[in-house]
This record gives sequence, C-alpha cells and structure tokens, in this order.
Amino acid sequence: MFAVKSARLVISNDGEELLELTVEPWADIHRIPPKGTCVVVTHSPAEEDAWGGTSYGDEPFEVEHRPDSVTVWANGHCFHLSDREGNLIEEGAYGGGCPARNPATRRRS
Repeated sequence: MFAVKSARLVISNDGEELLELTVEPWADIHRIPPKGTCVVVTHSPAEEDAWGGTSYGDEPFEVEHRPDSVTVWANGHCFHLSDREGNLIEEGAYGGGCPARNPATRRRS
C-alpha cells in the first residue's frame, strides 16, 4: 500500500477583489473569490522522513503574500485544492500517484 503523510493549508480571501493563488513548483494559478476559502493539500511518501525543499527545513509549505496574490510552495510530491470539508475544488491534481485521485491508495487510520 502507498502510505503518505498529508498537510493542509487554509487560504482565505477577506478582501473585496479576487485573490490570485499560485501553487509552486507547478506554476498553477487559481483565483479565490472575495470572502472565499480554499485548502491547499499536499502529500509526501511515507518513506520520506522530512518535507523537502523548504528554506527552514521539514516544512510542508512556504507562503509568500502580496496585496493581491499569494504564492504557496507545496513541498510534497503532488497537490490538490479542496474546500474546508475536503471536497476537491478541481478534478486535476498534480503529480502521479496523488492519493486524492485514487482513494484506494489512502492510508487508513
């Protein structure tokens, strides 16, 4: 079985205009409507003890904020967006073998 660890990062737009959300390293761009919220979810294989790719070590995300946009560096092997209840916002998820695409690969608790 493909066991993973997962991390979630809630991004909310409390502004009056669309907020641009860029998820790196995929350069994937989404727009969050005013008063809207989405959750960036990333997954890392269990055999990896740490999240790679961060400036500070073992962090699943890094965030850069500007007045009209947010860039999230997701340091797992894939990512997808969901609402607070866990429903996928978009069908697409990046990176092969993403547990969000194949429920049979999810770790059972």
